[in-house]
Amino acid sequence: MMTLIAFITTIGILVAIHEYGHFQVARLCNVRVLRFSIGFGKPLWKKTFGKDNTEFVLAAIPLGGFVKMLDERELKAERESALESGQIVEKTDYSEAELKRAFNRQNVWKRIAIVLAGPVANLLLAILLYWVLLMQGVTGMRPIVGEVEDNSLAANAGFKSGEVIQKVAGMPIKTWADARWILLQQSLASKIVAIETLSENDDLNTHVLNFDGIDSDPEIDILKKVGMEMMSPTLAPVLGEILPNSAAQKSNMQVNDKVLSIDNVSMQDWESVVNTVKKNPNQVLQFKIAREREMLTILATPEQVTENGKKIGRLGASLKIDQAVLDKLLIKIQYTAIQGLQKAVIKTLDTAIFSLKMLGRMLTGQVSIKGISGPVTIATFAGESANLGLGTFLNFLALVSISIGVLNLLPIPVLDGGHLMYYIVEIFKGSPVSDQTMLAGHKIGFVLLGLLMTIAIFNDFNRLITG
Repeated sequence: MMTLIAFITTIGILVAIHEYGHFQVARLCNVRVLRFSIGFGKPLWKKTFGKDNTEFVLAAIPLGGFVKMLDERELKAERESALESGQIVEKTDYSEAELKRAFNRQNVWKRIAIVLAGPVANLLLAILLYWVLLMQGVTGMRPIVGEVEDNSLAANAGFKSGEVIQKVAGMPIKTWADARWILLQQSLASKIVAIETLSENDDLNTHVLNFDGIDSDPEIDILKKVGMEMMSPTLAPVLGEILPNSAAQKSNMQVNDKVLSIDNVSMQDWESVVNTVKKNPNQVLQFKIAREREMLTILATPEQVTENGKKIGRLGASLKIDQAVLDKLLIKIQYTAIQGLQKAVIKTLDTAIFSLKMLGRMLTGQVSIKGISGPVTIATFAGESANLGLGTFLNFLALVSISIGVLNLLPIPVLDGGHLMYYIVEIFKGSPVSDQTMLAGHKIGFVLLGLLMTIAIFNDFNRLITG
């Protein structure tokens, strides 16, 4: 239910913002808007507002939307279609003054502004969301190198566990996410990237990574590709919250209990406890527990639950967080209003440009098409981000908003970018593109969109099947 609500909220907000961009600029250009629709198909709610009696609609299929403007070409096409199907045509008369407000009668620069307004609105929304998040403060993992895989690119470059990344390609690094993002960008721009680190002895080192040996799968973390992981805290196996009616509560486990062993196998950290419990659903396990100054033996049977299609065990107890350990690994960065706005603009533009580069590399076969995602993946991440908190969800919303803005700017007929392509041709040609050319372009556009959607849905279900 959370996934469904989060998905509908995500699509609803992003579509509404996109279409509002078209709507507002159309009004500023004195173009009459006939309908503003969120969703497609059968209207669930509609009402007219304003001096132009614009019809606002919420429709049944929440996977898009549209703004319908007065356009003589559409009126002609609708009449011809109705006559061909034998329907009775109700003639709608518009005065000459109203027809001057038709979209097709506007100069090419106004039409370009109206079409651009949708994608630009999505990018502006991303800037706003990033701005708010950056001013609130962003908590991230410090860029401390953890395990370095043997014989990996990172190992060959001389990286050691415990080093703190200071710069990537000369750019300062504050969090692990910064390191990942800048390194990913640099991997597309150059095959060789210099990374400055500070050792545990405060020695400044420079490591040079060569990307010739890595593949182009966009689903794999760039740092894992080079054989490097971030430093993870060693979390002691101490119980925090005990859920009501859980296996832990039924076996009389308590907060602050420390798990020493399970079935006589020593538990050195919390991850070992979790993995053992997961592997033993509905199996009686013998826990050796340290409680204050007592040593106890407790029998508990993990409850069987289904996660990602697999049956696993669940104890129903959370980890007690050692804040001192986390403080060593976490950093909170907060920006002023001006700094936050500058950072938000740069982050939005960087993400948009990177998306275009990745699309270009997919077209040339340099990058796998596995990175194309559809509605199922969006819904999954919407639900997961919503469960992680408002900040995470807003960050996800900004990222998808950028993706929608970039997608709509692609020069594919039927998308905003396709219309822009026609108008640019019109500027150089001196006259509008012919109706026959536009019709042929629309057919090609629908085929390309159908192909793109097929790839996206295939990737979605492939992820579901393979986990």
